[in-house]
Amino acid sequence: MKKWIFCVPLFLITFILVFIFETDTYAHPGRTDSSGGHTCRTNCASWGLETGEYHTHGGASESNSSNDSSSESSTSSNSSASSNDSWDKDCTDFSSYDEIVDYWNSKGYSKTNDPEKLDGWGNAVDDGIPCEEPSGYDTAKINGSPAQIAEKAAVQDKTNGEKAGYTAGLGAGKKGVTSDSTSKGSAAYQEGYTIGYDEGYQNGSEVLEKQKITANKEGYALGKKQDKLVVPQQYASISSLKSSFNEGFNKAIEEKDEEKKKDYIALGVKKADIMNEPKSVKPIFIDAYKQGYDQGQSELKKTYVKQGHDAAFKNVKYKTPKLNSQKYINWYKEGFKSNNKIKAIQDAAYNAGLNGDDYIVKAKYKHAEPIYKYYFEQGDQERKEKNAASSGVVAAGVLGWVGRRFYVAKKMLK
Repeated sequence: MKKWIFCVPLFLITFILVFIFETDTYAHPGRTDSSGGHTCRTNCASWGLETGEYHTHGGASESNSSNDSSSESSTSSNSSASSNDSWDKDCTDFSSYDEIVDYWNSKGYSKTNDPEKLDGWGNAVDDGIPCEEPSGYDTAKINGSPAQIAEKAAVQDKTNGEKAGYTAGLGAGKKGVTSDSTSKGSAAYQEGYTIGYDEGYQNGSEVLEKQKITANKEGYALGKKQDKLVVPQQYASISSLKSSFNEGFNKAIEEKDEEKKKDYIALGVKKADIMNEPKSVKPIFIDAYKQGYDQGQSELKKTYVKQGHDAAFKNVKYKTPKLNSQKYINWYKEGFKSNNKIKAIQDAAYNAGLNGDDYIVKAKYKHAEPIYKYYFEQGDQERKEKNAASSGVVAAGVLGWVGRRFYVAKKMLK
């Protein structure tokens, strides 16, 4: 009875030790291979193992093997570890998470291609992310990750948006119109569309500017050739090109009109005697003719005024000229009366005659000799009259004195 009682505690102690040993053997992390074992990589000493030691977690093979066969098992374990080391990795086999990602990417692993079961290690859900990524890690670096897939999709969307935007912008730029550069779709597609549109519009605008220069030159050439505007179809459909063509055409017409205006002005000057407006011509040509007519009239007035002014040096008195227009006669008379130089010549000539000077016309009076001679004679005549009058007075005085002396003598004789 005592022997049985003694054996019970011994049995319990043995059971507890075996349980603890088995718990230690199976507690460390890591998936097992098809043989039910794997290689220890980290914290091996705490599990009673050596680093790189291959072992199983099944329990049967280890419990049934004897201490005598441990050497053989160790050799087999090392051989298996060597063969499995290149492909069967645990998350604990890497020194950093970047190393995990590099390994994962180099193998081309993904959510659906993960033979080493790195995805979901320590996690119940396979999400395409190997092991457990550190907080804030950019999972877009990981091959096949949702973030990388989304990033690639965004890049493709942006590329597609740029192509579509460029095409739309190029068309708008070539027409010189502004359209909405926004679009529908993902944010990446809209971003790409805006970028492409702006680039396309810029390039289209550059093409349009070159076309506008060409259109302007062609319009100018047509204007030099004819007065009727005919816009080619390739320019008529685009507003800015049509405007450039019209500008060139109108410039040529304006240049031709300026030359014609000179001709009409000259005609107006030539026909200044009679106002005869041209018919069936542009209003600007009629205005040019009137301008020429007025200019001709002004020149005619200067001519007739000068004629009248010069006549004052030749004619003592005004004589009406034989002209075919009363207007011209009036201008002539205006010029005759406006000659204020003639008064000085008249006075000089008159005084010379009055003083009894010899008749000599100075060079400065030669152009008005008829006037000078007339007024010289007027002065000379007055001088003579004054002299004659003075002589009569003297004679009368002498006769009076003689008569008085005769009267006195007669009285004395009596």
